[in-house]
Amino acid sequence: MIKGVMFDFSGTLFRIESAAEWLRAVVADAGLAVPDDELDACVGELEEFGAQPGGVSPSQIPPHLEGLWRERDLTAERHRAAFTAMAREAGLPAADLAEALYERSQVSGAWQPYPDAEATLRALCGRGIPVAVVSNIGWDMRPVFRDHGVDDLVEAYFLSFECGVKKPDSRIFQMACDKLGVAPGDALMVGDEPIADTGAAALGCQVHLVDPLPVNRRPGALTEVLQFL
Repeated sequence: MIKGVMFDFSGTLFRIESAAEWLRAVVADAGLAVPDDELDACVGELEEFGAQPGGVSPSQIPPHLEGLWRERDLTAERHRAAFTAMAREAGLPAADLAEALYERSQVSGAWQPYPDAEATLRALCGRGIPVAVVSNIGWDMRPVFRDHGVDDLVEAYFLSFECGVKKPDSRIFQMACDKLGVAPGDALMVGDEPIADTGAAALGCQVHLVDPLPVNRRPGALTEVLQFL
């Protein structure tokens, strides 16, 4: 019987705005006049390099950035350096937009909970099932949960840059289980990354994967979690 649930953040509970919305918001804030065709081309490049935190994975990683990219989630400094470097590879309308884009990715308004996220978290809370968020990330996204009114439904956060370890390393899942006061065999990990999130299975946790990153994910993908209780 499941006595505690761990959730991933991006692509599981919350989704980031589209890369086009992301870029256009920053360009507008900078007061730049950039033709639509140039913006569209830049969006394609940003997606190709996976430069948006929480966005699509890169289809290519420049050799000189491979090491930094691989270790990006272990510290806040590496995370910023990796994503801003990838953004610069995309040929931005202005070089200083790389930092502005990174800052934009941490604004609560750039994130929206999936339609069934709050209902699922509230159902778990109502049944007395404690929840932890376990995420590979380089910044503190607790304000996103607070600003969207769901922070009170999460008991603890285990963020890779704070823990010094990232998924799929079983240690981060063990930390979460210990905090929730449940044995791994009584815990469920819910995420969208087949490699990272299934690391919990090495401890004996059950794992439930949802479709990664869709803007309009199949309704009820998260509420299916309740069937494990």
